[in-house]
Amino acid sequence: MNNLKKDYKKAPVSPVHRGISLALILGQIACGYALGISGTALAQAQSVISLGDFWVGLIGAGSLIGLAGSAIMGKIADRFGRKGMLMVNMYLFSVLSLLQLVTTSPWLLLLLRILIGLMIAIDYTVGNAWLVEWMPEKVSGRFQSHLIIYWTVGFIGSYIAGTMITGFGSHNWQVILASSVVPGLITALYRSLYRLPASPSWVATHVDNYQAQQLVQEKLGGKWGLSPKLLKSTAPARIPWKTLFNREYRRQTLVGGLFYACQAFAFFGISIFLPILLSGMSLGNGQLSGIIYNLCVLVGVLAGSLAFKLLSRRAMLLACFFLPALALVAMILGSQLTAPLQVTIFAFFATTLSAGLVLDYPYPTELFDLKVRATGVGACITISRIGAASGTFLLPILTNRGGAQLAMLVCAAVLVVGGLICLVWAPETSPRYQAVAN
Repeated sequence: MNNLKKDYKKAPVSPVHRGISLALILGQIACGYALGISGTALAQAQSVISLGDFWVGLIGAGSLIGLAGSAIMGKIADRFGRKGMLMVNMYLFSVLSLLQLVTTSPWLLLLLRILIGLMIAIDYTVGNAWLVEWMPEKVSGRFQSHLIIYWTVGFIGSYIAGTMITGFGSHNWQVILASSVVPGLITALYRSLYRLPASPSWVATHVDNYQAQQLVQEKLGGKWGLSPKLLKSTAPARIPWKTLFNREYRRQTLVGGLFYACQAFAFFGISIFLPILLSGMSLGNGQLSGIIYNLCVLVGVLAGSLAFKLLSRRAMLLACFFLPALALVAMILGSQLTAPLQVTIFAFFATTLSAGLVLDYPYPTELFDLKVRATGVGACITISRIGAASGTFLLPILTNRGGAQLAMLVCAAVLVVGGLICLVWAPETSPRYQAVAN
């Protein structure tokens, strides 16, 4: 009887798919907000408590350090399932956000930021897997690529909220940090009220086919069921980490990890500590410049979504490394230019760099075949968070030691390195352009 059912991955988009998508969209907004809010808060904290550049950078990087646990979170979800982790993580995220109100200890703040990063890692890895395992094949890639847009909305929202939250005196910076409880709690409550369904493919491979079949029919209707391939599948074999560095996968692992790390170094370093960087630049109204920068980040992501459909992966990678690097060099050499012209160049930098964020979810997935995909993508995310944490940690120190120009020079150098890595090693993974090449 099972074989007579239509494959649920070929079903039309239905209310259950939209509900699943909204659960992930809310999570992405909360994650983007929590990652972005630290820069504005810590910039204010420096004038209230004794917090040096070292601690500002380290606490700002804390959530990104926690995100390096993505691979671990993915392995836990592969063993115990997706649903439970996605039901719990945003409640813990909310509690951890609130706890930032009650401490000024750098060590405790760092610990809280790392734990928040681990909760974000669940949405990044487990959430993406859960989304792909439910969504119809024809729209899965589109839904996944759009998540970065909502993440960007949350990230920009944190900057706006950080400039608008006032009136709490010496505790204002703590209130700004803790404000991530709002999107976190909204996400948690929605997921509880919606009652997230388990992943059919995980249930089929780790529990039994009958329960998976019942789950699909309950959510999509009696004519839909598991595919014949999934009916015959078993739990995937565990892939050791060393496999990613053998001759077959070494290039993909290095390109996927290093492109992501170099991009994240510049983006998170500059974006999270934008208030600190802008204070060292002659751009006129710093608050207005910050709003322009963040709006350009959103424009860049939207433009990147369009470019993703039109350009080859290699062309897009190279453009999104070399163009923003060129913009930073122009700002360094043109420090005597008028403020409007410098803001224009900075806006070009923000637009071109953020356009590359669209590649962060699909490109690492495309680099690896099915046998090692989950492990490979987890490794790329982990490597990328090292780059993101490094940029976030170093930017306040570099700005204090050598001004905004030194910080921009280091970011430009990292972008050039990323571009050269892609120029030499990055494979073309777009089906459209692979077909042309062949």
